Amino acid sequence: MYKELTIAQRTIMTPGPVEAHPAVLQAMTNRILGQFDPNFLAIMDEVKEMIKQPFGTKNKEAFAIDGTSRAGLEAALIALIEPGDKVLIPAYGRFAFLLGEICERAQAQVKYVEKEWTAPFAPAEVIKEIDAFQPKIVAMVHGETANGQMQPLAEIGQYCRAKDIFFVVDMVATYGGVALSVDDWCVDLAIAGTQKCLSVPSGLSLVTYNERVEAVLNARYQKELGLSKTDRNKRHIMSNYLDLSQLQRYWNTERINHHTEATSMIYALHEGLRMLLNEGLDAAYQRHLTNEGALVAGLEAMGLSIYGEKATKMPTVTPIFIPEGVDGEAVREEMLHSFGVEIASSFGDLKGKIWRIGNMGYSSRKENILHVLAALEGALLYQQAPISAGKALIAALNYYQKTT
Repeated sequence: MYKELTIAQRTIMTPGPVEAHPAVLQAMTNRILGQFDPNFLAIMDEVKEMIKQPFGTKNKEAFAIDGTSRAGLEAALIALIEPGDKVLIPAYGRFAFLLGEICERAQAQVKYVEKEWTAPFAPAEVIKEIDAFQPKIVAMVHGETANGQMQPLAEIGQYCRAKDIFFVVDMVATYGGVALSVDDWCVDLAIAGTQKCLSVPSGLSLVTYNERVEAVLNARYQKELGLSKTDRNKRHIMSNYLDLSQLQRYWNTERINHHTEATSMIYALHEGLRMLLNEGLDAAYQRHLTNEGALVAGLEAMGLSIYGEKATKMPTVTPIFIPEGVDGEAVREEMLHSFGVEIASSFGDLKGKIWRIGNMGYSSRKENILHVLAALEGALLYQQAPISAGKALIAALNYYQKTT
């Protein structure tokens, strides 16, 4: 016979997933409703309106897509791309290349602009490449979790709007933890997810888009064959499941029967958004900044160095150089098995060179910051790493004392 599930107790301090809020998990235990039950449709309508606020938008369209954040990225890009379209991808970390791969699979003509991962692009660098390439779409990552850097967007977005270029932005790692302004930054289509600063389990992605994008979707709309044999469109979006033109009609008053909704996840999303908005967006952003400040103070007091430019560092991810001679994976394993704390490594050229500590959503709490500092110090001392022992927690506590 199979045994019942046994789930280990963990303090999750990775760049995602993060710890789901207990109230979110409780919301998921509610009874299942039919996806067209009036009670459930009212929940969906509230979710639509709540999604808009952390995005900083008054767009008519904002909704959830069943699937992790990657589903939202794919849905967004294939909604706009037709074969041969030119897409510019400025890459200062791993996840720009994910955007590019999605575009390549959609048969776009993709141009990558690459730079060192230590900092994002100066807006002028991107604008220069826009002028040279003349793309239909510019796709960028706002907060890059691979290196903890955050891209300034306003100037690039305003230039794209002036040139009638679509600006698509991955806001997965910043939504709910950093102040966003989709409208002011002239972002045409933005994507987020549930598993980071919303404190909701992975499984939904969030999108919002403006009337410029909606016009493209309407021009490419094709109703599913089982619902209509006459609504055919030669320009239809390449995916049925991730077709924003159909999903939009599922989430609005038309309510086409597109898929069976993940009702329990919508309950979770509703609760995560409700708690975030009731906390107050400014208060939530300040909480992330305060906990980041304490974390950095503790790490530096320990003698560790932060990777990348501090001026453009994300408050939700802190990348740390692994000290010379230290086995980074052994430290992570010790933290997990002896202290129950999980942090992350990185990717590409940074694999084995840095650790990444997440500071997101429900995981962004004082007790978690102190726990991860204590666990990291203990694991490093166990490896006889050359650090300043006994200073990290004092520095973090002093930081909290000054800021509260």
